[in-house]
Amino acid sequence: MDQIFSMQLLIAALVLSSIYVLVALGLNLVYGTMRLLNVAHGELMMIGGYVAYWAFALTGTGALVSMFAAVALTAGLGGAFYLAVFRPLSRRAALAARLEQNSMIIFFGVSIVIQNLMSLAFAADPRSYDYLDTLIDLGGGRVELNRLVILGVGTAVTLACVGFFRFHRLGLAARALIQNRDAAALIGIDADRINLMVFCLGFGLAGLAGALVSMTEEITPFGGFPYTIAAFIVIILGGLGNLAGGILGGILLAFIEIYGAALTSSAYRSILIYGVFIAILSLRPQGLMGRRLA
Repeated sequence: MDQIFSMQLLIAALVLSSIYVLVALGLNLVYGTMRLLNVAHGELMMIGGYVAYWAFALTGTGALVSMFAAVALTAGLGGAFYLAVFRPLSRRAALAARLEQNSMIIFFGVSIVIQNLMSLAFAADPRSYDYLDTLIDLGGGRVELNRLVILGVGTAVTLACVGFFRFHRLGLAARALIQNRDAAALIGIDADRINLMVFCLGFGLAGLAGALVSMTEEITPFGGFPYTIAAFIVIILGGLGNLAGGILGGILLAFIEIYGAALTSSAYRSILIYGVFIAILSLRPQGLMGRRLA
């Protein structure tokens, strides 16, 4: 029982919460604005993780610096992908009507391509490095410094995103687009500009999460899938397109996963995650903060 109330367990849950929130926020933005299901989101995380790993391995640059390169690279990929693929498709009425259904197939193909390109370039061997792994005494327990860094960066970026979508003109325009695309178009919001911004931001957040994760976990070309699944569970928990609900869902899922595994066994982590997912879909399919349809 002492383990349940330990500082290490609380920090572990908070750190995982910050990662889940970042990943789900990026995924939810893309879905909310364009109704596109990005099942390649975890692979974008791995790209960010490899940027951080190679920056450290080749130049000794830590993740706190290389994470900016990871964000820039993945955000650039998001912008290029939107301009090259989804903007042309969205402008053709016949294809735009089926874009949501087809997006899963498109992104699934993208995930396979990214996985195999990374595997060819870097091999499938797990990669890791030691960075900021000093133990810090905190509240009667000892926590690695890199975990506190992940928590601090993740929390700061999440709060910055909340402030951006609450107060900035472009953020408010994105929220309007998420709530009602037709009404947003009637009041003059440039949907194409907002879509491009959201793609860059959503992909960039995935790259940032990957760079942060690389400080504490091994990365492989095929290691992004569990994070993609977790992100989908988070946004289902919070409600599709609901950014505030996604944040709440990320925190809830992380605490269920960490404390549930501590109370039972680490072998039950997947059962706990999918059990919560199925329960929410059965009892409240619109999500914890989603609105019921009349």
